[in-house]
Amino acid sequence: MLGGTAAVLPFVGRAHAQKPPMPTVGFLDARSPEALADRLRGFRQGLAEMGYVEGDNTTVLYRWGENNSDRLPELAADLVRRQVTALVAGGGTAAVFAAKAATTTIPVIFLVGDDPVRLGLVTSLARPSGNLTGINFFNTELVAKQLGLLHELVPQAARVAIFINPANVSNAEALEREVKPAARDIGLQVQIVGARTSREIDAAFATLARDRPDAIFVGSDGLFNGRRVQLVHQASHHRLPAIYSGREYCDVGGLMSYGTNIADAYRQAGVYAGRVLKGAKAADLPVVQSTKFELVINHQTARILGLVVPQSLLVVADELIE
Repeated sequence: MLGGTAAVLPFVGRAHAQKPPMPTVGFLDARSPEALADRLRGFRQGLAEMGYVEGDNTTVLYRWGENNSDRLPELAADLVRRQVTALVAGGGTAAVFAAKAATTTIPVIFLVGDDPVRLGLVTSLARPSGNLTGINFFNTELVAKQLGLLHELVPQAARVAIFINPANVSNAEALEREVKPAARDIGLQVQIVGARTSREIDAAFATLARDRPDAIFVGSDGLFNGRRVQLVHQASHHRLPAIYSGREYCDVGGLMSYGTNIADAYRQAGVYAGRVLKGAKAADLPVVQSTKFELVINHQTARILGLVVPQSLLVVADELIE
């Protein structure tokens, strides 16, 4: 009996050693993990919907740019060297283009706020072709709506400072292209304010303290999202009403936000990553356009700024933070 057991043990050991490795998803983002808690929950939820649980039957390799776009090409190349099955890229177009440049074979699932066809990421939304597909969450297309909401809350505003990140070239160009005619249509003057780093954000507010616009508009950008506490603090310190592109800003005291439900966009990216793990090709997965938008108003911040939120906004807000 002992001899039989001894004979079986080597076989069991070999079978265990030959267990196939878990599939791996690469996750590349220009920001830091602290800035993405809600979005990572959404991403993992999407994976779970496809039957994949991180650490159980799949591995996720994270690479963070820490708001330094120069690091992204090497981080993307590292994920390709590790032969991930799928590569998810977000936090701005710099991360997406770094992933695109790193591989022509590994499926890349992008998250972008601008038109991916215009950016040259895919040939069409319905038939992406190549190895890229992903989620388009419409941030630049919402500029007119965001400015209109800001004007409705602060009707006396005549001049608005528009924050852009010049380092995120395509996004900055798209924002400027959208914001100028939208502002003109409602009688607003705009002042473009560029900031590439945390230090430049502080410098921009120091300039605005002298120029004194009536309100500020913080464009959608991975850097700004990662520095949202700094932006909200500065806006509050200088008593400047502001609108932002995502609810995370309102959660830390920002006045108002309107934009795509980004956590749901990351959930959809997780679903697509799961579909790739199951064998789907990126070219066969049409680009998903987000359909969930939300208006969030921080009522407490409005009161601190001496603003009365009109009933027209109170009734349409998806959430009021008291």
